[in-house]
Amino acid sequence: MKYMLIALPFIALQLGAQAQTKAPFTLAGEIKGLPNRYVYLSYAAGGDKYQTDSVMSKNGRFTFHGELVQPVEARMYLDWKTAMYGEGDMSSFFMESAPMKLTSATGRLKDAKLTGSKVQQDQDKLSAARAPIQKKLQPLSDAFNKLNKEYIAAMKGKKPEATLESYKTKLDKIKDQMEPYYDEMEKVDKAFVEQYPDSYVSAQLLRYRVSSMPLQEGEAFYAKMSPAMQQSRDGIEIKKELDGLRAGSPGSPAHEFTKTDIEGKTLNLADFKGKYVMLDFWASWCGPCRKGNPHLKELYGKYSAKGFEIIGVSDDDSNNEAWKKAVNQDGIGIWRHVLRGLDWSKREKNLPNPEDVSDYYGIHSLPTKILIDPQGMIIGRYGGGGEDDEAMNKKLKEIFGS
Repeated sequence: MKYMLIALPFIALQLGAQAQTKAPFTLAGEIKGLPNRYVYLSYAAGGDKYQTDSVMSKNGRFTFHGELVQPVEARMYLDWKTAMYGEGDMSSFFMESAPMKLTSATGRLKDAKLTGSKVQQDQDKLSAARAPIQKKLQPLSDAFNKLNKEYIAAMKGKKPEATLESYKTKLDKIKDQMEPYYDEMEKVDKAFVEQYPDSYVSAQLLRYRVSSMPLQEGEAFYAKMSPAMQQSRDGIEIKKELDGLRAGSPGSPAHEFTKTDIEGKTLNLADFKGKYVMLDFWASWCGPCRKGNPHLKELYGKYSAKGFEIIGVSDDDSNNEAWKKAVNQDGIGIWRHVLRGLDWSKREKNLPNPEDVSDYYGIHSLPTKILIDPQGMIIGRYGGGGEDDEAMNKKLKEIFGS
């Protein structure tokens, strides 16, 4: 399983679209059995604004009024403290500028159905196609969430390292079991985007799928979108993702960076000209990354004398000790290591960070490896948005021989 690095907000809504005309919407709710209480609605409101409204429900009835620039996914919930963690009674749906109605016969928002939104009809089609896979996946997902809560409690309780490692092993095992279902879900999502290229649902799907696709595949999906959809919030973000992925894909020059390595020495990528260099984007907390380290050590032992170097670029900026411990435990101190330069304060404010190496290579999932030739050109991408390890092995064998 690849670990995604995209920082998802409370709701998967994209901001930053160009100024457009707003149009009104009405959302009437009829949730039978719902106690009299406040109901909350959150959604993107255009530009860089994020809207949260509340109304009092009386006898299960309530009405929201507002304006939208374009259709957006919204979330309705009863308690923001639990909703921000994806828990509690809530409902997600696509709203548009139209009169809409949300109904539930059970008294629960999560059972509610939205009518009056054509975009939500698209979402209902996708949900129906996903349902058989989701049914198989749900028991594993529930088991993972339960075990993960126990793991978090164990960490807070400062349990022994052996206990924590036992939890990690069990969690990784469940992740491995979930992987085939995620692969099936990806196929369903791609088929939907192929069939409905101008749906806002497809645009949102592609926004979160494109960073893990090969560049040409993502570009092909984007090209099928209409100009209007390409200028939607998600369309603009897709273009940004593709531009970043292109910068870290074969045919592009490798971004030259300077960092202080794990031993306190200066590392300049430019100094490695004349050699083949593998940038290994990883993290101490990334299970698949750690599992792949023995294979990387094997490749390094095979080809380092022939002009092959590895530079580890870690996502452990907030925990240097975990980074150093992982390097020692895995025995990978035989090659150079640096931190990516992640600065969450800048990322949360959407500010540029020239020190973040991952941004220059379009890295959104771990592990991802970038192969650079002696002239400084990228000739291989393996992992997120690239080929698999088998292709990597084949490429290195072509370069260096067996």
